Amino acid sequence: MTAEASSVDPRASILLVDDMEDNLVALEAVLGSLNEPLVRARSGEEAMKALLRRRFAVVLLDIRMPGMDGFETATNIKRLDQTKDVPIIFLTGTDADAGYAFRGYATGAADYLTKPFDPWVLRAKVTVFLDLHRKNQQLERLLAQEQKQFDALAARMDSLERNLAQHPDTEVRALRHDMVRMEETLRAMRRP
Repeated sequence: MTAEASSVDPRASILLVDDMEDNLVALEAVLGSLNEPLVRARSGEEAMKALLRRRFAVVLLDIRMPGMDGFETATNIKRLDQTKDVPIIFLTGTDADAGYAFRGYATGAADYLTKPFDPWVLRAKVTVFLDLHRKNQQLERLLAQEQKQFDALAARMDSLERNLAQHPDTEVRALRHDMVRMEETLRAMRRP
């Protein structure tokens, strides 16, 4: 993942993928009130490039597109480690094949809406994924902070153990043995 994609952005970007300008404008009109960055992609290929450049809270993905369709795009999104956890909401027209919903979920979609969609329903669904994204970012920050604390404690214990190793007193050597056991426990608790 690039440095830009791995940096923590307090705002949760939303990727809008549709080959039709009118559909992108409609999505922007519905989701603009969420005050989050809306990024457009006019094809599956553009969507993949955008996903590799930055993190997204959710992808709204049209199924019917020339070239790489929505199903193929979703398959590629779910295949990559850095994008596999991004939720996808499939969007398709009302004349779509009934099997589209099943195929969409089988491809890894988190949800599925038909056009024309209810703006309130779409906004509510996207809001859920935005909240989940923020909670995941908060958890990542807490885990990174915990890891730094473990690393600092391990370094301090290592320094103490080296100092105790040089002491000739038997009781100090016993204390050193206890320190080594504590250090092993600490290493077992640290995340890889």
